Amino acid sequence: MKRALESIENVAALLLLAVALLTALNVVLRDTLAFQIPDWFDGSRMLLCIALFWGIAVTTWRGGHICVDVVWEHLGPDGRRRLDVAATAISLSMLAPLAWMVWTKVATMGSQATSDLRLPLAWFFAVAALGTTAAAVLCAARLVTLARRP
Repeated sequence: MKRALESIENVAALLLLAVALLTALNVVLRDTLAFQIPDWFDGSRMLLCIALFWGIAVTTWRGGHICVDVVWEHLGPDGRRRLDVAATAISLSMLAPLAWMVWTKVATMGSQATSDLRLPLAWFFAVAALGTTAAAVLCAARLVTLARRP
């Protein structure tokens, strides 16, 4: 499991790096040579989408989030576990349909492509769909783990 989580995290990190490099390189080329990388905007948008979905997968497993745990902080260990189980179940109820809908989008994309290079958008959406599926699976695994923990 640790190796899978590291791989998912690395994919998200590398895609964010690719977005940053693509954007920076495009700005440099545009300002120095009056040239733009074809499809840099569509490409960076799609890569960012994929990175976010894959990042959600790791964050879901770790139970990490940006929030203020006002209620959680005032509960005892048993109450915290119950709240974690409820929150994870709610997350799963959102992530599973999201994964389904992204796969549905992949199946119905047809021949949509980027504007310059005509790269098929279905490939980008399919990789994003894998990320949402990983998020749903890891959320279910976290739910089972939390429910079994005494």
